[in-house]
Amino acid sequence: MTNKFNTAYALISEKLAGWFEAFVKNIPNILIAIIVLLVFYYISKYVSKFIGKLISKKVEQDSLVNILTKISAIAIIGVGLFLALNVLNLNETLETLIGAAGISGLIIGLALQGTLSNTFAGIVLSFRKSIELGHWVETNGFSGEVVEISLKNFVVKEADNNLVLIPNKSILDSPVKNYSLTTKMRVFIECGVGYKSDLDKVEKLTKSTIANTFNQIKSPEEVEFYYTEYGGSSINYLCRFWIDSENALEKLKAKSRAIIEIKKAYDKENINIPFPIRTLQFDDSLSLNTSKNLEETFSKN
Repeated sequence: MTNKFNTAYALISEKLAGWFEAFVKNIPNILIAIIVLLVFYYISKYVSKFIGKLISKKVEQDSLVNILTKISAIAIIGVGLFLALNVLNLNETLETLIGAAGISGLIIGLALQGTLSNTFAGIVLSFRKSIELGHWVETNGFSGEVVEISLKNFVVKEADNNLVLIPNKSILDSPVKNYSLTTKMRVFIECGVGYKSDLDKVEKLTKSTIANTFNQIKSPEEVEFYYTEYGGSSINYLCRFWIDSENALEKLKAKSRAIIEIKKAYDKENINIPFPIRTLQFDDSLSLNTSKNLEETFSKN
């Protein structure tokens, strides 16, 4: 029993002595590795701040700026860690870490496929100059002002003040109509006048009314006016004109204002805007029971 204990003690002492000797030999490498880690740590701090300032000039979302700065800092520290392990001659450990990181990244990527796709889509959208905060857009069946582009959702505030959260991936995969990229919008008005109306007079009156209503229209010639069809009760026309606007709400307001002014002008000139009239014709005469007939009916019964 004593011999076994002495043997075990000798092995442990030999192992500890070997570790201590290796530690003493590697003290310079350990110091260099620590210095490398410290240097890359401070480099990551300054580089992340620089990247944050650079990105914040193009991206207004604080969440995206923070995540990008953190990613840059982690990447720089990771490079420092790999260099430090290389200095310590831990190549096998380094290869093991790289392999584990690859397998872990694959597993995490498969598990969070939807979340990661939305995250990368949010980063891409944040750098797009064609879609920015404050723009009025229409996409995925919703229309409104862009109020936020986060790492997960594209937030739109509709005209009724409701917020719509759309996954970023859906924005990249779907067409987006951006009303704010142009400073002008075309307003369409469809209406009809009675068959007895003077069509030339209607056209001139409509054009002059639109031109007098909106300051950006210099003359009635800038207003487009086309008769389109003989309707069931009216001769229908299409009127088009341009206004200075960057969102769909201003377009709706302009259309509403134009309809009001056109109706006032037509009423003043006695121009009729007809509406469909339905006439019901009964070929068989209907017998109506008066109170007297009802009394006679009840008395017979």
